[in-house]
Amino acid sequence: MDRLTTLVTGASGFIGGALCVSLDARGAFAIRAAVRVACTALPPGVEPVSISNLTTSTGWAAALTGVDVVVHAAARVHVMQETATDSLAEFRRVNVEGTLNLARQAAAAGVRRFIFISSIKVNGETSQPGRPLRADDKPAPQDAYGVSKHEAEQGLHALAASTGMEVVVIRPVLVYGPGVKANFLSMMRWVHRGVPLPLGAVHNRRSLVSLANLVDLITTCIDHPAAAGQTFLASDGDDVSLSQLLRALGQAMGRPARLLPVPAALLKTAASLLGRRDLAQRLLGSLQVDITKNRELLGWHPPYTLQQGLTLAARPFLEAHHR
Repeated sequence: MDRLTTLVTGASGFIGGALCVSLDARGAFAIRAAVRVACTALPPGVEPVSISNLTTSTGWAAALTGVDVVVHAAARVHVMQETATDSLAEFRRVNVEGTLNLARQAAAAGVRRFIFISSIKVNGETSQPGRPLRADDKPAPQDAYGVSKHEAEQGLHALAASTGMEVVVIRPVLVYGPGVKANFLSMMRWVHRGVPLPLGAVHNRRSLVSLANLVDLITTCIDHPAAAGQTFLASDGDDVSLSQLLRALGQAMGRPARLLPVPAALLKTAASLLGRRDLAQRLLGSLQVDITKNRELLGWHPPYTLQQGLTLAARPFLEAHHR
């Protein structure tokens, strides 16, 4: 069987970079990596292609020549401290218009399948007790980033209907792994320093996905016949409360998490008084997803447990901090 030529966008990023490394190690793919700047972290077997930006005027002809599958991981990501005066317009410019510009050129170049790395934010921000979010639920994005990802999905499906190019959408929950940043990195720092945390009585339910599991799901979708035209949610399939997550992270780091049993209602009230309702929602709210569809349609099961994923994430952090 000939090796599939796969173009990965956002190849210098958290997800795209890990995907390139994994695909190269498997040896079944010829990989081309779209990067904005020179990237020394790519494996020698990956062909870099310089792409200046993700806009409506970006030319993709050189990157798409001979490509069978595009994995589109590049995006304007969700930011905690937004500076744009019209954030939705900025998200649309990159995540919708830039994505559809690439997809149209991909279809014209004969690309067979386009895998779009979307976001669980298309489904919404929370889940109700006993009702995890599912891939085929009615979308309910609540912020500019989620809206832009949803609009891109809609445009891609319309393009697929008119061109015949197969589209696959993957919506990850919070992704963690080696090199993770933002809130997850903060949690690792808290546990590593032994900071007492008032989170021992938080009994929400959160789904997460390790970078290794997400990469494995993307790889499955590259050539699985049943993936065409489908949307999948990505998680470890092992939902935990925030307090359980911190304890598991402590186990992975060899440092027990110091958790104080402060009632969640009190934490929410304090966060509201401090104007940090958004932070409280991310820490204390529930966001649980159901990946039964992945198992039934693709025969895909997460190859790594939550504890294994946390150990993989903690290892480079511990090496950098000399334990």
